[in-house]
Amino acid sequence: MKAPAYWDTACAELASADPVMAALIARYPDAILADRGDPFQTLARAIVSQQISVKAADSIWARFAALAEAVAPERVAALDPDALAACGLSRRKAGYLVDLAGHFVDERIQPARWKGMEDEAVIAELIDVRGIGRWTAEMFLIFNLRRPDVWPVDDIGLQKAVALHYLGGERPTPKALRQHGERHAPWRTVATWYLWRSLDPVVVQY
Repeated sequence: MKAPAYWDTACAELASADPVMAALIARYPDAILADRGDPFQTLARAIVSQQISVKAADSIWARFAALAEAVAPERVAALDPDALAACGLSRRKAGYLVDLAGHFVDERIQPARWKGMEDEAVIAELIDVRGIGRWTAEMFLIFNLRRPDVWPVDDIGLQKAVALHYLGGERPTPKALRQHGERHAPWRTVATWYLWRSLDPVVVQY
């Protein structure tokens, strides 16, 4: 999997502007923002991962994928919510996954359109789906569309990393975090990626 075309330029500019970024980029030279390629899987994985640890999410996802046999909208739309709950999903998340699958099956969601749309327009379309809030939509922008300038202020990992590296351990308010992110524009996705790596060297993919 190749890094996005902008990756090397972003790393160079972030490193030259910010010593923390320079150190993190040097520490993880092989980090790449991968792309699973499938919009439905990216969104489904993000829903599964909401408000739980990476390890727990991976375990639940493995059981869910085994149940579905193929993580595709038609398969998931036909699954029984009780069977989904047995995978470790909450009833609410099970419902969200079935609803998401329905949006794909009846083409209320058409991913091909998103490549030509601004970030906020894609977010607005995604959050119309039950269970998809701004954080989940931003994960989609990062991991599927691989947009370069996403700064997910509601992400706990990003909050922890900025606290650790810039604020002496004090967790920033959303406003403070948003303001902090301005220093990393127009490459806030890349900055987020390396800040995540500083907490967990295992590369996360949705």
